[in-house]
Amino acid sequence: MAYADPYRREAEALLQLGLPLIGSQLAALAIGITDVIMLGRYSVDALAAGVLGHSVLFAFIMLGAGFAFAVMPLVATADAEGDRTTLRRVTRMGLWLSVGFGIVMLPLMLVGPGLLSVLGQPEELAADAGLYLQIAGLGIAPALVLFTMRSALSAVERTQAVLWATILSALVNLGLNWVLIFGRFGFPELGVAGAAIASVVVQCVGAGALALYARYVFRAEKLFSRIWRVDTEAMAQVFRLGLPIGLTHLSEVGLFAAAAIMVGWIGTVEVAAHGVALQAASVTFMFHLGLSHAATVRAGSAYGRRDRTDLMRGAGVALTLSCLFALITVLLFIALPEPIAGIFLDRSDPEAPQVIKVAVVLIFMAALFQVADGMQVMVLGLLRGLHDTAWPMGLAAGSYWLVGIPLSYVLGHVAGYGAVGVWWGLVAGLGCAGVLLMGRFVQRSRMLA
Repeated sequence: MAYADPYRREAEALLQLGLPLIGSQLAALAIGITDVIMLGRYSVDALAAGVLGHSVLFAFIMLGAGFAFAVMPLVATADAEGDRTTLRRVTRMGLWLSVGFGIVMLPLMLVGPGLLSVLGQPEELAADAGLYLQIAGLGIAPALVLFTMRSALSAVERTQAVLWATILSALVNLGLNWVLIFGRFGFPELGVAGAAIASVVVQCVGAGALALYARYVFRAEKLFSRIWRVDTEAMAQVFRLGLPIGLTHLSEVGLFAAAAIMVGWIGTVEVAAHGVALQAASVTFMFHLGLSHAATVRAGSAYGRRDRTDLMRGAGVALTLSCLFALITVLLFIALPEPIAGIFLDRSDPEAPQVIKVAVVLIFMAALFQVADGMQVMVLGLLRGLHDTAWPMGLAAGSYWLVGIPLSYVLGHVAGYGAVGVWWGLVAGLGCAGVLLMGRFVQRSRMLA
């Protein structure tokens, strides 16, 4: 019993920190799910455009989010060391880099329709998805500010505020989508454009709420005092750690964006089904993602104290919890694929039965990569806590792009398995990443000793 006590205490500490983060991830995902459900009830064409546009936009956001996520392990380590000055400096420069990235990306968003046409998407689908990109691209900078504030607050274990701010954003998105997509209360019926406008407003609301709270939490550090002053040393520190994180995100999101594009070559029904299955898998993935952020904070704190025993104990508990939840979700996806698919569609739509038929098969596929996907994101979180991001970037990107994407194309289009073949490639890429990253973590943890 005495032997088990440290592990039980670690599990309790991890869940106390992680459950609000899991809740905030679910609330954030609810924004995307709300878009999918409402656009699905508006029309299948609008759903396909929203799924495609958001897939591309999300790839750009996650590239820039590397700087925001770099703030988390840096602040956690500084907090464990009692270094409040470094805590302030890296958070400020995380904000600088995040806003700068958002501004630089705006021109790319304006050429969205042409970009999607070049990628081989049908003309009407490219036009609607491109319109989504042109509008929603304005939300990149506030979205990254939101991520930076969330990282800093999570690193000092103020996760309850992160949860409530995200819930507020989800509620605002729900109301705005209903008003703007369908044209309620005298507003014009905007469809896909309405979903994009709601997304921008929501990002601004969430960023503003967390910035106000962070100002209170870090009042002794005077977080926003003279924030216009550039700190080149701290900026370089965040940049060095954050760029590989962003590129890792881009490579993973790019894997899924490439899958969406390859499915788009098959047809609109398949794109819609792909979006439905991906949203279903994303709901369960939020447990792993939220827990991985908690693991980053715990690992970063252990790294600051140079405590390998706590590091390994926390890693074992985090991976065990992730595997247990993955097993539960696999059983759920196998048992209830059709009801899950039906949540996202208006069954009265003439094309809905076709979409559900394809989505059911893809949900079975989503069940297969739950364990691999959970493991690879958990180990990435642990490695970030150790300030190790460059090697993990190479291992993950190689797995996604040298294994996942080629297999998706070969199985989906050359072998003729269609959307199912594309998803087999996803499974292979994520599984390869999980195995290689685990080996890297074992190596790095030995170096800490």
